[in-house]
Amino acid sequence: VADGVGAGTRGAEASRLAMEAVTHYVSDCMRCYYAAGSADDREFFAALQDAAQQCHAELLRRGEEDADYRGMATTLTLYLGHWPRAYLLQVGDSRCYLLRGDELTQLTRDQTMAQELVDLGVMTQADAANTRLAYTLSSSIGGSQTAPAVTRFDLTWDTVVLLCSDGLTRHVSDERIRDRLRAMTSSTQVCDDLVADALE
Repeated sequence: VADGVGAGTRGAEASRLAMEAVTHYVSDCMRCYYAAGSADDREFFAALQDAAQQCHAELLRRGEEDADYRGMATTLTLYLGHWPRAYLLQVGDSRCYLLRGDELTQLTRDQTMAQELVDLGVMTQADAANTRLAYTLSSSIGGSQTAPAVTRFDLTWDTVVLLCSDGLTRHVSDERIRDRLRAMTSSTQVCDDLVADALE
């Protein structure tokens, strides 16, 4: 998931470039896949972080070459399953949720100014949600700062993973997301239902 930041074509172009760049990098980097099968996956973590840094550098370069694209940025949340593990690369506030049984867990941490203040103890989560800072990124691909986070987790047969932008989470509660995922009959159906919830 890449959710572009910026008016007009800049946000759309940023998200398109990020998706192309990270997909190309990971696809060409076979050492990532081999490292994932080993007990020590530090090399894989580093490769994913490097993929995000390369995307970031590419967006900055495009902005320097063409003033129309200066300041474009995007979030990036990438899931890679390599049974029985999965890896998550995240920059920005697009989220990854994990449903196991009845429990929905947000695996990602929103990289926003509001979350930074919550982490410092300056604001409560409830207060932060009602401020503009909740939608101000502290880290992005192409922005003033990027801080890619990589997470590893184990998969089970009952694992359901959802990647989404804040276009969903701004409007639909975690409880509603959990209920939709629990009742799903297919990935297409549940995505359609969640989009309908957000539009409503």
